[in-house]
Amino acid sequence: MKKIYILIVGLCLSAVSAGGQTKEVTIETNVGTMKGILYDDVSNHVRTFTDRAGKGLYNGTLFTRVIPDFMIQGGAPDSKNAPAGAQVGFGDRSAEILPEKSSAYFFKKGTIAAPRQNDEINPQKKSDMSQFFIVQGKVYREGELDTLQRATNLPIRRKAMAEFYQPRKATMDSLKTADPKEYNRLVVEINQKVDSVIRATPGHLLFSEIQKEAYTTVGGSHHLDGQYTIYGEITEGLHIIDRIANQPRDGYDRPKKDIRIIRVSVHE
Repeated sequence: MKKIYILIVGLCLSAVSAGGQTKEVTIETNVGTMKGILYDDVSNHVRTFTDRAGKGLYNGTLFTRVIPDFMIQGGAPDSKNAPAGAQVGFGDRSAEILPEKSSAYFFKKGTIAAPRQNDEINPQKKSDMSQFFIVQGKVYREGELDTLQRATNLPIRRKAMAEFYQPRKATMDSLKTADPKEYNRLVVEINQKVDSVIRATPGHLLFSEIQKEAYTTVGGSHHLDGQYTIYGEITEGLHIIDRIANQPRDGYDRPKKDIRIIRVSVHE
């Protein structure tokens, strides 16, 4: 019996890996110490972060915004010596640099990234290097990721199918029994075209196998992927991220008990 292919778009994305790692970072806080690495292929962000850390600009600042199952953000200059309950963490527009986004990195737990102002006032998506955030995220079920992927891509897929499949539907219906080999060839051709449209359309969602493994084990915040520049990751002390993220907080998401950054140091 000849095999008949099903007309469906594959959603597999080739695996990606991190670039070389040449620097190590230590973030000491009053609730514990985190250690990590900085990526050498995000050079301007790493250089700027290293320079600010070397000048002690993050030392004595607070984690000003913490959201459980999402992230912790700290380092803002206006948080140093800030009175209890004050809204802080506004950053410094003069510390902005152009983004350096890489498809090799995604927002798994422990990711170190640069926050930024929203697109209306920052259309170039410049990074505010006066502060940083570290992802806590959540652990996803694999089926949950598949559902998110299908739901996000469905409108794109429908539009592409209307363009590449619907005009040929009658022909393909007749070929399915009359000439299965030609039918299968057309199915592959249409799938490739639809898949190409999905990948080329802004807002599509395709999880690689590496992403799936990370998001279903250590967790992360997949909706941030591609939106902010990632330049490092925490590799030791992931439980400190949890400790900080789960602090009682006020209406500004600032911890009610100050979580202070004692020292940030970068070394080879």
